[in-house]
Amino acid sequence: MPHDHDNHLDPMEARVRALETILTRKGLIETAAVDAIIETYAEKVGPQNGAAVVARAWTDPAFADWLERDATAAVASMGFTGRQGEHVRAVFNAPDLHHVIVCTLCSCYPWSLLGLPPVWYKSPAYRSRVVIEPRAVLAEFGLDLPEGTKLRVWDSTAELRYLVVPMRPEGTEGWSAEALAELVTRESMIGTGLPRVPA
Repeated sequence: MPHDHDNHLDPMEARVRALETILTRKGLIETAAVDAIIETYAEKVGPQNGAAVVARAWTDPAFADWLERDATAAVASMGFTGRQGEHVRAVFNAPDLHHVIVCTLCSCYPWSLLGLPPVWYKSPAYRSRVVIEPRAVLAEFGLDLPEGTKLRVWDSTAELRYLVVPMRPEGTEGWSAEALAELVTRESMIGTGLPRVPA
């Protein structure tokens, strides 16, 4: 069968593949253009941008203060603006406080900072459950927070997106911002994970 490999796609991927095929055959889009857009958000724009912002906040107290007061301007000063990233608020994790982001109405997400949203972020299960039972949802991601840690769930909107600034990992004193950025994960900037532990 010529398209047997498509049988392994989940329903959403299959729908996207079918739509792309139809639009390409009608000459409305070019496959190369779609690939270029996907590569841009996956490789050039994305989690590495947010990671650079977080690492700078970890190493530059003045920038961290600015990021907390006016994240939109602070992020823009690093050149990270654009689609679904125009208005941003940064929320900082602390030893007794953990933030997690969701968009309960649709899937608003700071693309210019975090790249393409993960499939689970758009799923109805995540969007409905994380506001009701955030601790259980985080545990399913493998993140078990200490009993006394407060959880705050932030709901993104069309007007405002959020960026979680996770706590800087221990043992990274003296590290450069570039080295620290390697520890920052997309999930840690959504709040469903933590930064990588230094080797």
